[in-house]
Amino acid sequence: MRSSSGQYFVGLDHVRAVAAFMVFSWHFIHVSGGQYAGPLVPPLSLLTEGHTGVALFMSLSGYLFAKLLAGKNILYKAFLWNRFIRLVPLLALVLLLAGVAVAWRGGDLGRFWQAIVVGMVRPTLPNGGWSITAEFHFYLLLPLLLFLTRRWRPALLLVLLASIGLKAYAYQQMGQVQSLSYWTIIGRIDQFILGILAFQYRDLVKNRFWLVALIGVGFIAAYSWFDGLGGFYKNPTYPSPDPLWIFWPAVEGLAYGTLIAWYDNAFDHRAGQGQSRLSRFVAMIGTYSYSIYLLHFFVVFRLARAIDSHLVDLSNLYVALAFAVPSFLLMIPLAHLSFRYVEKPFLRFRKPYMKDEAVAEPDAGVVAASAP
Repeated sequence: MRSSSGQYFVGLDHVRAVAAFMVFSWHFIHVSGGQYAGPLVPPLSLLTEGHTGVALFMSLSGYLFAKLLAGKNILYKAFLWNRFIRLVPLLALVLLLAGVAVAWRGGDLGRFWQAIVVGMVRPTLPNGGWSITAEFHFYLLLPLLLFLTRRWRPALLLVLLASIGLKAYAYQQMGQVQSLSYWTIIGRIDQFILGILAFQYRDLVKNRFWLVALIGVGFIAAYSWFDGLGGFYKNPTYPSPDPLWIFWPAVEGLAYGTLIAWYDNAFDHRAGQGQSRLSRFVAMIGTYSYSIYLLHFFVVFRLARAIDSHLVDLSNLYVALAFAVPSFLLMIPLAHLSFRYVEKPFLRFRKPYMKDEAVAEPDAGVVAASAP
């Protein structure tokens, strides 16, 4: 999808599509308790622990807006306005539908709407909306980060170290930090920042396939090890008392940021006649990824239960992941309608948020939502 600056990066929409599939697969396997299962073949831990797709989305956000705003000044009010009209219309519809579902089941609507109000500060919004809260909190930090990076390039590294130190302190006080690391800006800031740094230092991995392949294999092995420890839910309980969660958001952000930077610069991703049908199809999924992300909660569990009850036993995780692929593709028509009639009509109200004049080096990176 083209940003308000008029720039479009097909390769980054490919990454969005992958992240959306990871999250969808993670929820699809819940039907048979797959979220509690041990590791499969190592690469599949990225699907059986597909919550990590959120980390990929957030690392991508940092990278994308660092790329869009390199050497430019930002009009902060216009930036916030664009984020609002990009994210809120669909989010508002999803929250309304979720409220209708609660009322249909005879649930406590008062408690539901209280969670919506609190969700502006805490990660209580349903259907993945909690991640929008984390992004909003990052937008509030944006002016400070811009100021720091323009004064001194390594400043983001210090912010990253401070974030890790804060999680270490929280761990000492609470005995666990998984809930902060996963659900809040305290953990997610690491991934935004590492996405920004991945763009700033992209030349370190450009055209270095074997280095990036080594990092990718190492990350797959690390995630298989993480899965073997019990993963998200069973290390040994949820929330986990393992201090691993002090560093885990940064591990994800470093790996994903590196892979994004390499992929963005390894191929000619320009849209046009030379772009393959497969590339265009995957990019289309990336364009629809925000709709897929928020709407799949209404579909994925029901669909998985229907397949498990009437078509094939999904207790075998290899089978479940195989069926996750066509099930994911079934989301595309719904996501297309959502994008066309809910998201896209509001995009005409976007405003330019980058000043024409360049700023002094070093390049300043900023972040925004995973879909520009």
